[in-house]
Amino acid sequence: MRVPRTLSVWKLGTVNYSDALKLQDKLAACRKTNTISETLLSLQHPPTYTLGKRRTDHNLLISEPDLRNIGAELHYTQRGGDITFHGPRQAILYPIMSLREVGLGARSYVEKLESTMIELASVYGVRAQQGQKGETGVWVGNRKIGAIGVRISSGITSHGLAFNIDPDMDYFKHIVPCGIVDKEVTSLKMETNGLSLPTDDVIQDELISCFARVFGFNDVICETRRLEDIEETLN
Repeated sequence: MRVPRTLSVWKLGTVNYSDALKLQDKLAACRKTNTISETLLSLQHPPTYTLGKRRTDHNLLISEPDLRNIGAELHYTQRGGDITFHGPRQAILYPIMSLREVGLGARSYVEKLESTMIELASVYGVRAQQGQKGETGVWVGNRKIGAIGVRISSGITSHGLAFNIDPDMDYFKHIVPCGIVDKEVTSLKMETNGLSLPTDDVIQDELISCFARVFGFNDVICETRRLEDIEETLN
């Protein structure tokens, strides 16, 4: 008989990046002490650029005053990876998990995140694959459809993946996405040739289902949560 593996999924809607970062830090601390079990945050962000711990500012092609003019924020983080963009119509998953408990190493964990997005793309007839050597994320040919940037501290994961459903692609013109020159960024909408897609909520739910299958969770508990309520619970 298969032992149940439970994943708690918190659907947060649209959350400012700084608030999501603080929440991840708190949940990672709770996971270290076994106060919570494996948890997955599903959300979207307002327009936001983030840089990883390597601080590759040269891949940001716009000044900070101009960033404000286009309604975007800039955040520095402790995740791996290079610069990326987060915004509306992009599905984001932040797993807060113990790699020891789920029986994974760092490399296999990242590969499963890639497989999660590849599986979602396949639902819509889009053939995606892992990047070639030195290319992070998930690609359709030479076009990037999904980004990955993770942090692993004391075996606990945070940050995660971002899958482009139909974001405003103009925002990507202001960066060298993930530090990879001469490669394009794409979206599910573009790769399905304008196919009428379901709502973002439906696609994010499909992404959650793909994640659960790839990581072997057979018991998924989904809740729609408000950030304010979570903060009260954790404080």
